[in-house]
Amino acid sequence: MHDRTRIKDALKTVFGFSDFRAGQEDIISSITSGENILAVMPTGAGKSLCYQLPAITRTSKTIIISPLVALMSDQVASLKEIGIAAEMIHSGQIYDDNVISWRRFASDDCHILYLSPERLMQPRMIAALQKLPIGMFVVDEAHCISKWGSGFRPDYEALSQLRDTFPSAQIAAFTATADSATRRDIAQKLCEGNARIIVHGFDRPNLSLSVAPKNNVNQQITEIVQGRSGENGIIYCLSRNETDQLAAYLSDRGVNAWAYHAGKDQEYRQNCQDRFMTEDDMVMVATVAFGMGIDKPDIRYVIHASLPSSVEAFYQEIGRAGRDGKPSDTIMFYSLQDMVKRQRMIFEAEGNDNFKFSEYARLEALLGYCETTDCRRQVLLAYFDDASAPCGNCDNCLAPPDVRDYSSEASYVIEAIYQTGQFFGASHIIDVIRGSDSAKVKEKAHDGLSAYGKGINHSKAFFQTIMRQLVARAIVKVNIERFGALEVTELGDDILAGRKSFTAGFISEKETKIAVRQSRKETVIRDEDAGLVGQLKALRLEIAQSKNVPAYVVFTDKAIMEMAYYKPTTEEAFLSINGVGPKKVKEYFEQFSAVIERYLNAQES
Repeated sequence: MHDRTRIKDALKTVFGFSDFRAGQEDIISSITSGENILAVMPTGAGKSLCYQLPAITRTSKTIIISPLVALMSDQVASLKEIGIAAEMIHSGQIYDDNVISWRRFASDDCHILYLSPERLMQPRMIAALQKLPIGMFVVDEAHCISKWGSGFRPDYEALSQLRDTFPSAQIAAFTATADSATRRDIAQKLCEGNARIIVHGFDRPNLSLSVAPKNNVNQQITEIVQGRSGENGIIYCLSRNETDQLAAYLSDRGVNAWAYHAGKDQEYRQNCQDRFMTEDDMVMVATVAFGMGIDKPDIRYVIHASLPSSVEAFYQEIGRAGRDGKPSDTIMFYSLQDMVKRQRMIFEAEGNDNFKFSEYARLEALLGYCETTDCRRQVLLAYFDDASAPCGNCDNCLAPPDVRDYSSEASYVIEAIYQTGQFFGASHIIDVIRGSDSAKVKEKAHDGLSAYGKGINHSKAFFQTIMRQLVARAIVKVNIERFGALEVTELGDDILAGRKSFTAGFISEKETKIAVRQSRKETVIRDEDAGLVGQLKALRLEIAQSKNVPAYVVFTDKAIMEMAYYKPTTEEAFLSINGVGPKKVKEYFEQFSAVIERYLNAQES
């Protein structure tokens, strides 16, 4: 059978899909033709199918390298659900289970093995694999190999040895976030540059983009979430403590919110994931520990309660919204304190000066996105060397900022920083400018400076915005080694001397409210069939819990929605549901069709 025919046949008979998503067939064709590839695909574009499908249609074996145990477990469970033999070896399994997994993979019955990079590159593992017909190495989250990448991991860098250790093996690398420099570096390290780089766009036009300054962020988020009743959303926080506090705050105000982070035990986290996949109005308040591998198409909004670490991290996290292609919202709240926290995290992290410099550059690019008065989508895509016309769907397009000259007010800040010796943080500088009679201002005799009281006619919130933008544009910098003291750069000297002006979108003296769309639950399901959706999801959850796998491994939300709409009561009709192949028909048809038939009988009576 011709490769393309065999692939198309397996797409339906194994995975239960009638057609490829955009970009998948091109990538799969390159892999099946034997090329080394680096594929950059937007989050939610279906990259796992791109390497799983070729892996099951070849006679040689495939190693899939993944950085996350949870993601490995879910993908192996999903493959086994559709009848594909796949195994994994990782530190989360007991020794005996790892031995059993290896023996299965080493036999003729299993051709797919998931490994972490540190487990793969152990000398004993390398020696054992060299005795097997390894045809392909798949490197997932490939940006981790590059020191230019946002998530560099030293254990990934060792993967550059694969091309010499397994010279006849093909390498297929995948990532959702990599700028041009990172892409070149990945291809060079994994394949000595001998790889086809396939970039299938970064644009997600169904996602709206908004940024707002923090005021009372818990209250700001509560107002948004309460206006989106009946929808699922994710709220990302910087720390575990912030996650727990915000989830409790929302729960106290009637929101179905749950906290999720690595400090929670596995049973709790699994229950959260299952509920999130099953319930229609659950809000997951989480650290970045949540999201990888979550195949939920109808997440209607992603909110960042704090500044993410980089443009790449931000893009990956907002990519979990609106995978069904319907309108979804992304909203980021941030403050000057967020900037300082992120800078401190970079300063205190492990790594050499070059690595820290690149991390600072990534953070500065994100600050540029936050403070731009241009179309946010254009700024975001430009970072990834992509382009678009003004989107008409971000806050700056929907309400174009009224750009004004704030050179005088910026000069007040710069003067106060100089006159206080560049030893103080933002709060004290603002107190000086606004003529505060605080004990600290008096103790330091800063009420006698010429800058004292120059900004008395403006609010604290006004100068917080000015300060944030000065830092974002590198006019003022934060010295982490001096406990967050503000220092003036050459750009600041130019503004103070009148050689350059400082403009910004109109800064209100009042609290800024962000405009968000109200709940708009778009679905093909008729109102009278909502009960059937609930019954099907309840059955899915029961099965998932009995198998100890996430609910989406049994059926995705999209499959559940199609069942509720088409109400299949024959095996042939059940097979036509998206994501349902022969294995799932055999295993689940009777249970799910029974629920549908009971529902139909009740409707008739």
